[in-house]
Amino acid sequence: MDPYAWSWNPEALVLLPLLTIAYLLALRRFPAPWWRVACFLAAMALLLAVTITPLETLALEYLLTIHLLQNVVLAEWAPLLVVLGLPPALAGALARPGPVRTLTHPAVALPLWLANYMLWHLPWLYDTALENPHTLLHLEHALYFLTGVAMWWSVVQDEPHRLGAGLRAGVVFAAFVLGSPIGLVLALVPDAVYDFYVEAPERLWGLTALEDQQLAGIGMAVEQATVFFCVFAYWLLRFFADEERRQAEEDRQEAEYPPVTRP
Repeated sequence: MDPYAWSWNPEALVLLPLLTIAYLLALRRFPAPWWRVACFLAAMALLLAVTITPLETLALEYLLTIHLLQNVVLAEWAPLLVVLGLPPALAGALARPGPVRTLTHPAVALPLWLANYMLWHLPWLYDTALENPHTLLHLEHALYFLTGVAMWWSVVQDEPHRLGAGLRAGVVFAAFVLGSPIGLVLALVPDAVYDFYVEAPERLWGLTALEDQQLAGIGMAVEQATVFFCVFAYWLLRFFADEERRQAEEDRQEAEYPPVTRP
């Protein structure tokens, strides 16, 4: 197989355009600013890039480095951009059903996202999914995306769970601290742990299986540090700004209505 062949994944070529059409139709009732539309379309572009271009072939046949990049897009980047792309009114309507309210609560969504991420990176399950690309691997990718959407939902949206800025920062920090060991372990273990890539039909880019795994783990750790830190920093700064406004308001009220002292 040509390592740089396009995949033309039929599921992606059907589902992603349908999802985009549904989003654009929903905007007729729930208008959104241009930057939200740009976020959603960027998410669709990223999903297409990792499912129909040569990245898909490289990920599923040759290089763990590219497969982990694909996983990061599916579980972190694209879900975040999709949730950012939803105008608040549309997000509120989508979150109204009881199951969605439950699954988007951070006490549920974060453990689900972490458990799903860790489970699929177990060597035996990782190899089995790659050996069944039309069934188990599709399930893996769908769960990455859905749990990612649930995890980011309460961080970005106010409905159905309006979290304070400090709590949102805490959720992001917890996701990073608990999720980042996966990449670090892959970068540090002395042996290649995924037999599927050890037995790849061809070594590409001059990388051995272990070097491929180390590069994949480092890339995953750097990506998570960058993305999660940026979101964490945003909400932490918002928290400090909110606290300053609250303190200023308390000082103003105290100046206008000083406490009455009894003689």
